[in-house]
Amino acid sequence: MTRTQRQDTPAWNIRNLTKTFPGVVANNAVDLVLHYGEIHGLMGENGCGKSTLIKALMGVHQPDSGEIRRDGIPLTVDNPTAARRAGIAAVFQEFSLIPTLSVAENIHLGELPGTALRVDWSGMRDRAGEVLSRLNVDIDPDATVGDLSVADQQLVEIAKAIATDATMIILDEPTTALGLDEIAQLHGVLKGLKAQGAAILYVSHRLDEVVELVDCVTVLKDGQVVSTAEETPVTIQAIVAAMIGEVSEHYPKIASVQNEVALELRDVRTANRVDGVSFAVHRGEVLGLGGVLGSGRTEIARAIFGVDPLIGGEILIDGKPVSFKSPHDAVAAGVALVSENRKADGLFFNFPGLANITVSKLSKLGSTSALNLGLERDLGKDLIQKLEITPAAEDRLVGLLSGGNQQKIVIARWLFADARIFVLDEPTQGIDVGAKIAVYGLINELTAAGHAVALISSDHDELMAMSDRIAVVNHGRITDIRQAKAFKKTDLVRALAKEGAAA
Repeated sequence: MTRTQRQDTPAWNIRNLTKTFPGVVANNAVDLVLHYGEIHGLMGENGCGKSTLIKALMGVHQPDSGEIRRDGIPLTVDNPTAARRAGIAAVFQEFSLIPTLSVAENIHLGELPGTALRVDWSGMRDRAGEVLSRLNVDIDPDATVGDLSVADQQLVEIAKAIATDATMIILDEPTTALGLDEIAQLHGVLKGLKAQGAAILYVSHRLDEVVELVDCVTVLKDGQVVSTAEETPVTIQAIVAAMIGEVSEHYPKIASVQNEVALELRDVRTANRVDGVSFAVHRGEVLGLGGVLGSGRTEIARAIFGVDPLIGGEILIDGKPVSFKSPHDAVAAGVALVSENRKADGLFFNFPGLANITVSKLSKLGSTSALNLGLERDLGKDLIQKLEITPAAEDRLVGLLSGGNQQKIVIARWLFADARIFVLDEPTQGIDVGAKIAVYGLINELTAAGHAVALISSDHDELMAMSDRIAVVNHGRITDIRQAKAFKKTDLVRALAKEGAAA
């Protein structure tokens, strides 16, 4: 993919692109310039217009005005096929792979080599091998995609883009489901593509990885460019300021630890990876659980919430042993779980936001045969206002709300259920920086009220800043636990790296 053009020659030039929907200006005169051999960050809060812009570039949406130029030549990108032929390819958070087909077949989906009567299977495999070799990854072209790890599936998606000879590669939240080592591998692949001359548009809510990887940043807000690549320093502080304005602190931690122990695990074991885990969480404390994907953090959360039964050890709440046969028992005891995957495990997408909040404790609203809907609206509205959730959540289906509002609705649900112990599994995953700061504020409110919080996070900065103590999880065990201030970021990275190597 080596280009003959100079590195400072614009590869792609998006000019004055505007796209409106009924009552909404999603993109308002957006300008964006991508150069060959450049990784360009596209940042902004949820609802700022990033997704609409990407879909316009991919031919899914047709702009009302503006133009897209490649090498100075205007293009008409009126459908995804035209985008692919123009040299635009996208890798989305949710893969578009067919798990039952081979790697080679997935790489060539839509454009199988050969004739209308006969596929050139050998040529397809050889071509797939060449593309994978260009990425410097060791994946068998004959392997079935469904048998690959999430990280390798992500690389197959990128290989699909490379196979089309794309000169603009768009990556939308590519690291959401990846661990530390896998993120490092992906970044290495992207830097290799950059060296080969690709123009890469990179979208992510993880600011630390953005500033490490990209060459420049464009920031969108309310559908408009508010800070261009030339104006935006590639620092977390500058990007946050452009996105949401100046904030006093990115991580507004308030210490509220009390003496009383709210939750204690003693030698807890389950059939699902948890192997002799012991720790205590005090009232008003945030205990961070750090570890790589698959280390057992989520399995510990499942054990606390009664999803996975104990085969050994015990759980105590307020010093008294409890036995949870189901999540229902945990909820009744005041335990809440904000799950890692809010779409699959945390929300009812056929319900509006209000119903998602009150469903956790319908007994507050009367009998199951005669719920007091007026009381539901009054109590739910109070929480919506308190947590600064959009007022539209009262009646709008939760699936139509932003990720940040969805996450706050899950937390509101457990407040409605009178929870006192909160297990937060990746609570800021997939939400923008403004919503993250709002979630941090909620954590402070929970601890100030004397609630105990167990925080699972793959974001090292977040884990260290928002925790009072940190427990390192390795193969279902706690290998280290100490004050968060006693950890340096390099210490934490090194501890987790050892864990990944041991795996």
